[in-house]
Amino acid sequence: MLSDPMICIIGCGNLLRGDDAAGPRLVRRMWDAGVPPHVRLVDGGTAGMDVAFQMDGASEVVLVDACRTGAAPGTLYEVPGEEVEIPPLTGANLHAFRWDQALAFARWLLKDRFPRKVTVFLVEAGQVEPGLDLSPSVAATLERLVGILRQRYQPAMPTPHES
Repeated sequence: MLSDPMICIIGCGNLLRGDDAAGPRLVRRMWDAGVPPHVRLVDGGTAGMDVAFQMDGASEVVLVDACRTGAAPGTLYEVPGEEVEIPPLTGANLHAFRWDQALAFARWLLKDRFPRKVTVFLVEAGQVEPGLDLSPSVAATLERLVGILRQRYQPAMPTPHES
């Protein structure tokens, strides 16, 4: 039996669209640093429906994605999941199903297996054109967020090894 709570960190976004890749790039950075067995990393990509199923069995979920609010690129927001949850159950288009809709769907689907805590980190995107890499400000924010997550889930997350 697992004595520690299962923490699931899901990075959402499109790797081919500059700063929109913030979520998957964070997951890759954390994977490279190493994580213990009770922390699960998920590249949620752009498949919102998968996000709902990935939450099953987790006591806590952290979602990371890019956003466009008009703030300075690299601005980091931390939001409780229930504040950004969008009920998708009426008129949902499964081809445009996003993680914010997946939260409500997962709450309905998983019932008492829904994570007791969901936190969403949003990183303000500057450039989302196809083919671009992360902007320097978003890359720096992701490094800061890796540090935040490592500190928050200590001792769940080991110190990064030297490459």
